[in-house]
Amino acid sequence: MTKAIIFDLDSCLAAANEVGDELFSTAFAAIRTANHGTVTESALSEALDECWRYAFDFVATKYQFSDAMRDAGWEAFGKIEVTQPMHGYGDLNVLKQLPQQLFLVTSGFRRLQESKVKALRFDDLFAAIYIDAIDEPERKGKYRIFKDVLAKYDLNPGEVLVVGDNPDSELEAGNRLGIRTIQILRPGVTRSANAKAHIHSLHELQALL
Repeated sequence: MTKAIIFDLDSCLAAANEVGDELFSTAFAAIRTANHGTVTESALSEALDECWRYAFDFVATKYQFSDAMRDAGWEAFGKIEVTQPMHGYGDLNVLKQLPQQLFLVTSGFRRLQESKVKALRFDDLFAAIYIDAIDEPERKGKYRIFKDVLAKYDLNPGEVLVVGDNPDSELEAGNRLGIRTIQILRPGVTRSANAKAHIHSLHELQALL
């Protein structure tokens, strides 16, 4: 019996660029200015595009950003916040129909992720909301946060589902803990073999419970 569901935020419940691509424009400009030829233009364009779906520290490591690029991006991203309402994907009404305890676990810069949660008016939907803040010194990571949820709410892995898009983040963490993982294939999300099931919308989730 499924008692709880842990959701990711970006590319799961809301598009990361819902409020517009200009949200990251200052950070992208700062990274480009600090590049000085360290990363080729084509690779840098790929890297910046991936910043919409992956945490900045992951992208910076993957594309071997210089310290100057990393520092410039870190400072700029840390100041970004959403200041207008967000609506998320069109199927979020399903969340209100689910009888399970719902949890939200999202990775990124704290100010940005907290502003998204506020813009989406998520406070009343979830039993708890966790920000896996990459800009704080004692970052737990999703694996440890999931473990904390299991312990705090007296849940067994078999009683929980993880729903998200990222095979290297929430899906991997769920699999390591023996939690059933479901990848939601929102636009732009590549299907991954490490999810136990795949859905295209939250409406399909109800049939898996």
